[in-house]
Amino acid sequence: MAKILENSKGRRMIRLTTDDVISIVREYQNIVSGYYNYKDLRKKLDEVELYLPEEVL
Repeated sequence: MAKILENSKGRRMIRLTTDDVISIVREYQNIVSGYYNYKDLRKKLDEVELYLPEEVL
């Protein structure tokens, strides 16, 4: 599960597990299946909402 890490400079980082990365790649591959040019791919990704779950401590 993704974990948000606070930074002393105010910018937060999101630490991803291996499972998070695989999940994102799988979702990306499902979304872009059949899109072959950059412009259409960007348009499709702009329409989709992707989420990472935050780890609860």
